[in-house]
Amino acid sequence: MTQPVSPPRDSTDKVPEAQPPAWRGLLARADVRTLSLLGVLAALILIGGITKPDEFLDSRNLQLVLTQASVIGVVTVGMTFVIVSGGIDLSVGAIVALASVWATTVATQEYGFAGILFTAVVVGVGCGLVNGVLIAYGAMVPFIATLAMLASARGLALQITDGKTQIVTVPSVLDLGERDAYVLGVPPLVLVFAVVTVIGWLVLNRTTFGRRTVAVGGNPEAARLAGIDVRRQRLYLYLLSGLCCGIAAFLLIVLSGSGQNTNGNLYELDAIAAAIIGGTLLTGGRGTITGSVLGVLIFTTITNIFALNNLQSDVQQIAKGAIIVAAVLVQRRTASTT
Repeated sequence: MTQPVSPPRDSTDKVPEAQPPAWRGLLARADVRTLSLLGVLAALILIGGITKPDEFLDSRNLQLVLTQASVIGVVTVGMTFVIVSGGIDLSVGAIVALASVWATTVATQEYGFAGILFTAVVVGVGCGLVNGVLIAYGAMVPFIATLAMLASARGLALQITDGKTQIVTVPSVLDLGERDAYVLGVPPLVLVFAVVTVIGWLVLNRTTFGRRTVAVGGNPEAARLAGIDVRRQRLYLYLLSGLCCGIAAFLLIVLSGSGQNTNGNLYELDAIAAAIIGGTLLTGGRGTITGSVLGVLIFTTITNIFALNNLQSDVQQIAKGAIIVAAVLVQRRTASTT
């Protein structure tokens, strides 16, 4: 029995090349975004060093920048998870305000350090629970549900304080803001921010919870068919956002030594903006904790430079708006080419 003879191979035929894995392309784009953000941050530091070298490059000012970034940074970590899942949380600033004033009432301060911390966290998680239930199980649009929470939390914070500033009198809380509490020159608030950032990065990139979050944001129906409880996942995400708000409220109490109903003003816009310029898609399905943190540092540095150069806040807001628009345009261009 004769063996079939294969036809001669044309010398012009080409062997198809193996396509690189899709994750390599995503990683390359992530690296480009991260390097771009680092470049912007380096440029801002250079501008600050040129315009106000003595003040900007002073160690106390740099510590101040990092400390201020810590509060909004913790909020942004929670916001990043929510946006990656395809949601939004407009109530984070109001939740920070409510948690800060509830944790600094005279009755709460009688329980000392633990009482203030516990109250701030519980109030934050409680507000996140309400948001999560309304959105996940009440089928409310996240924009509407969190907008209602924004109004309610602001109103309740004003009612608790009666428009007055509540001064913290617990020494152990106030001591955290003193230079004697710094660890190797690093403020405790910055260390808390670093810990939250690392945990957030690990959860989003190295756990099933993070993969489910991305899946829900990318395609909720496909995630449901894959066996993911989409409603429960969304509930957990708003609980996480509320937890971050509670932690940020405590950091703000340490930083300011008081609780005010005006705390956290426009935090929701700053957190969303930082996440966007960090590469998180508003439509969900993609985002990075690293990018969001760099976004926070960029905005905080801009604020500091403007303050040192005695520039008006309206110019600062215009600059922030221009950066947000540019970031969204870059996102759309990137999405259209992938």
